[in-house]
Amino acid sequence: MSSDDAAQRPAPAGGGNLAPADGTEGVILDAAHRVFLRRGTAGARTQEIADEAGVNKALLHYYFRTKERLADAVLQRAVGQLLPGLFAILAADEPLEAKVERAVAYEMEFFGRNPYLPGYVLGELAHRPERVREIAIGAFPGPIDEVRARLFGRLRAQLEAGARDGTLRPIAPEQFVVNLVALCHFPFAARPIIAVFLGEAGYETFLRERTAELTRYILHAIRR
Repeated sequence: MSSDDAAQRPAPAGGGNLAPADGTEGVILDAAHRVFLRRGTAGARTQEIADEAGVNKALLHYYFRTKERLADAVLQRAVGQLLPGLFAILAADEPLEAKVERAVAYEMEFFGRNPYLPGYVLGELAHRPERVREIAIGAFPGPIDEVRARLFGRLRAQLEAGARDGTLRPIAPEQFVVNLVALCHFPFAARPIIAVFLGEAGYETFLRERTAELTRYILHAIRR
């Protein structure tokens, strides 16, 4: 497999731990994922990735050529597993309350298994926003306008119906989605700060309680 092929390898769908790739390329990709999550791409070194994978640097460069291509592959796999699953929940034809419960549980479980991923993605957004945008768009089949219409169209209809019948307060679907996603991501992205005030044991307790608490909070916020 060429390094170009490796960098463009499609990301698997699903949640939970990032699904491992196959063979030597997969071993390198898994090792890079762990190192990038610990150090970010700027702080990571190809020698550390090679050591983590148990291969020499020449083999690493054979598959991915540069650290940037390897970083793209890691980010593509992570985003490619998170976003389609979350989109499927939010765009589903089911009650809004059930969507909130499922979406919060999905994100909290995903990031509980990959706790440094939010900080890593935020760092990549700061340094390479266009590449992150390309990868995010590439995680979905079809034109992004169609994806956007399916997601926000269904949510808009549900939110507007709830506002009309008096059960929900008016809120735009874009605001609703960003609120939900941000409230799930922040405890992981800000772990170093939160753990200072709660302690490590307190932080773990906080995370265990977060799914139920956040579900209640969001539902309370949108209801009249």
